[in-house]
Amino acid sequence: MLGQEGTSQSSAQISEKCIPMITPLLRGMASRESVLVLVRSCKLTVRRGLLVFQELGLDISPEQISELEGSVFNVDFKAAAAEERLTRHDVMAHVHVLAALCPRAAPIIHLGATSCYVGDNTDLIILRDGFDVLLPKVAGCIDRLAKFADQYKSLPTLGFTHLQYATTSSTSSRAAMLLENRENIGNFVPAQLTTVGKRACLWLQDLLMDERAIKRAKEDLRFRGVKGTTGSQASFLQLFNGDGEKVKALDKKVTEMAGFARSYTVCGQTYTRKVDVECVSVLSSLGATAHKICSDIRLLANMKELEEPFESTQIGSSAMPYKRNPMRSERTCAIARHLMTLVNNPLHTAATQWMERTLDDSANRRITLAEAFLSADAVLLTLQNVCEGLVVYPKVIERHISQELPFMSTENVIMAMVKEGADRQECHEHIRVLSHEAGARVKQEGLDNDLIERIKRTSYFSPILPQLDDLLDPATFVGRAPEQVTEFLQEEVYPILDQYKGRVGKPVTLEI
Repeated sequence: MLGQEGTSQSSAQISEKCIPMITPLLRGMASRESVLVLVRSCKLTVRRGLLVFQELGLDISPEQISELEGSVFNVDFKAAAAEERLTRHDVMAHVHVLAALCPRAAPIIHLGATSCYVGDNTDLIILRDGFDVLLPKVAGCIDRLAKFADQYKSLPTLGFTHLQYATTSSTSSRAAMLLENRENIGNFVPAQLTTVGKRACLWLQDLLMDERAIKRAKEDLRFRGVKGTTGSQASFLQLFNGDGEKVKALDKKVTEMAGFARSYTVCGQTYTRKVDVECVSVLSSLGATAHKICSDIRLLANMKELEEPFESTQIGSSAMPYKRNPMRSERTCAIARHLMTLVNNPLHTAATQWMERTLDDSANRRITLAEAFLSADAVLLTLQNVCEGLVVYPKVIERHISQELPFMSTENVIMAMVKEGADRQECHEHIRVLSHEAGARVKQEGLDNDLIERIKRTSYFSPILPQLDDLLDPATFVGRAPEQVTEFLQEEVYPILDQYKGRVGKPVTLEI
């Protein structure tokens, strides 16, 4: 029956033969596993399983049950398509075809049910199973980034807020630094130092929130169960001659056989479309996370500090052979953007359902739910591949730090001078004058920033000259970033990964 191991294998065998190439997501972007859960052929085989156990508790013969069980995966898609052209009704088309295969069971197929009993219950199964496909892939991305964060937790790098400079330098100093770094880091100017691993932890934090949200959405799912045309169970009550306890027992058994602990106590013809809102919302939120991560990677690639994997035979540009375009991160952002917009569909669908149900939800949901899961799958596959092959260039990072550190170090210089007995305001004025002179050298002569050399040549600062190299050590500017990485991984990341032991580990190879 549905949910047993043998059934899922048979369903997959049928689905392998029937996957239609109707979206680019089915051409190498999403995983085969995700496609098999979501494509229409798989959905129809699950529907057959529902048609079998629909009749549990009713007065039907073992021969009828046996006949249905023997035909549940014998799907004649051509005959069903021909029947649907005549009836313009997908469920009844398959009911007719199944009835032709099962003449003894034909009188009781779909008895007391509505199309939404078949379609909505199936969708809930697919939503649940779809989340089961995605969650280990979220964990896979977390696992790769955790290793990356731990490896580079102590490597200092420039931190950016607003992509603008935000330390205590003067206006002319900020202008000088803008000019100095225009060629090197694309007009992006830093705030203070962080570490490469600490930045990766910011990405990890968002992925942890996505894992929690997706898992919660899955756990909140219930089955529609056996509810009838408008949710009142009137047809089943009639079948059981007014015995409400039998109707409740049937509802409970069908729910349990589908692998759900509970069904929705009340519903109209459909389960509330707010369920779809919640499910697609968590996937759209995952899209936002992936987009942010890969946008950061693209910016860092522009600065030549970090790159996504680039294969030896890969072509970056058809026109410019030297280019190493971050095409995987760009693809992730592109699909993530699509995923982020999909939540608008279930929102509008939930808002426009009249009374117990209107049919304008159907065609939209068939596109939106499948696209959301396939898009999320494609995003996660590509993101994991990127995270597995990230390349860091410490020498480039070191050069960028050396260009910015003179201005960042001025506050440390002032504090050190004060400790040696200097007046803070007087020291500030010396630094201001020297910064202006260094800035003018950069702007007017196009030369390097020589602020530190000017400090060394100024006798006022002689009390701290022995300390100057230590004051300029990048490691002293990262605060507790390395310790924060270790604490974050141990307290928040590893406990989540422990839940996916045995389900995470295989590297991702992209097909396109």
